Amino acid sequence: MRRLHFLFKVLLFVMLIPIHTHGSILAYGEALDTNETIAKTEITITYPKNGTEWEAPSLVKLEWTTKNIPAHKTIKFYLSKDDMVIQELGIFKNSGFAESIKLEHYLQASANYRVFGIELFPDDKNNIAKNATPLFTISKKPRQIKPIVSVEPEALPTVRDAFDGRKINYVEELEVSSPNIHINLWDHSRKDGDIVSIYLNGEAVVSKYTLQYYKKKVAISLDPSKPNDLFLYAHNLGKFPPNTVSIEIVDGSKAENIVLNSDLKSCEAVLINVK
Repeated sequence: MRRLHFLFKVLLFVMLIPIHTHGSILAYGEALDTNETIAKTEITITYPKNGTEWEAPSLVKLEWTTKNIPAHKTIKFYLSKDDMVIQELGIFKNSGFAESIKLEHYLQASANYRVFGIELFPDDKNNIAKNATPLFTISKKPRQIKPIVSVEPEALPTVRDAFDGRKINYVEELEVSSPNIHINLWDHSRKDGDIVSIYLNGEAVVSKYTLQYYKKKVAISLDPSKPNDLFLYAHNLGKFPPNTVSIEIVDGSKAENIVLNSDLKSCEAVLINVK
């Protein structure tokens, strides 16, 4: 009976000894290590850099280097201003270079821009590579103004070049199919208390209106015998000069969108002709 009790204790001891997956016996109390070490990943954006200046709108490039991120992996890049994301620049394979990236026209001039990138689908979700550039500058590209089609003086009456002591600058010429049209106007940028009037041929069709985000609809009648000048008159500068208004000109069959800027010294305008 004592012998059977002894054999039972030996068998129980052997069953409790840990065994390696390769079959060798571990020392008593030794832990089994099954964790694999994943190499730490890194991203460094090398362009844009401190001193870079971009123009908006335009096409730009990105350059970067990485560590322990394969070429087939992807990286997402963002553009931020004052530490707020304002545009996604895109998702690219880890080639270290991307070009022909479009900067949107709505970007404002500032020296507080950064680009930052983040590794997508990392192998180690507790270690995600990311990097941000130093601050750099984005400036606004000068507006491209379409030239007014030149005509003989006798064929086209002289257009208005000033109003109430302010210079009028014509930025576009449009053609509509009907003299009876309507316009929609709203604040083009942030709402900042802009007060404006819209004049057609020297007469106010919108008077001292505070621009809103929603569209204001106004019906107007054009003179089919001449070019009609439609211009923006600013009564103040708001919080963020100049006064900027988006105008949609609708003639029943099509719509044209334009943006006009004005300050206390000048007014932007368009010429509208009836077919």
